[in-house]
Amino acid sequence: MSLPKFIIGMIFALAIVVAWSYLGGASIGTTLMRVIICAVIIQAGYFVIIYAMIARSAPTPADTLRDAERKLNTPDAVEGEKLSARRSLH
Repeated sequence: MSLPKFIIGMIFALAIVVAWSYLGGASIGTTLMRVIICAVIIQAGYFVIIYAMIARSAPTPADTLRDAERKLNTPDAVEGEKLSARRSLH
């Protein structure tokens, strides 16, 4: 879900809470408290959904290419190769 869609949906949800409180005869303080609680719950839910979407997403081709390049550039020793402080060029 994109941020603009989320904001529009949140505004509509908060408007419904305000209308429900007004029609129910709630005081301004109660209405304000309901709106704040509703906004916090909606925002927390949005955060959890976005986090879950990021955690479940598969790596993109750019991510796999970058990881492959990093592995090529690391000076890993070949299995069985003995590393010493004095390496010769010949």
